[in-house]
Amino acid sequence: MSETVDSDLYTRTKALLEPGDVELLGCIVHTTLGGDEDLEMHELTVAINEIIADHAEKGETYIEAGNDDTNFSSNQFQGLTLDDEAFVWECQQLLRNGTFDLVFYYEADVEQDALAADLSDLDGVDRVTQVP
Repeated sequence: MSETVDSDLYTRTKALLEPGDVELLGCIVHTTLGGDEDLEMHELTVAINEIIADHAEKGETYIEAGNDDTNFSSNQFQGLTLDDEAFVWECQQLLRNGTFDLVFYYEADVEQDALAADLSDLDGVDRVTQVP
């Protein structure tokens, strides 16, 4: 991925984390998965869901797909708790320069370095960029 594209994605992701009702952190999971590896990207998103939920200590979660809800766009997903459907994370899946980048936002009460390290260990992950 070029420096310019990577920098632009980082800047746009950081802008989405501006102060709001909930303080958020984020990360960009740069994958090695090509545009024809949708199933593998889905499996990776499920694995990331489990890791973020574990680090956020929110309990069991499920994934709501953007195309299931008119409030979201396709390729936009949310992780919600099973108990009360509370927000855990949100994600957008982007195809950039032939591979997928998964942009995740989550509440700022996680240990960002530990989360990034665990995400980096997953199959299909090239690197993780923490934001901010």
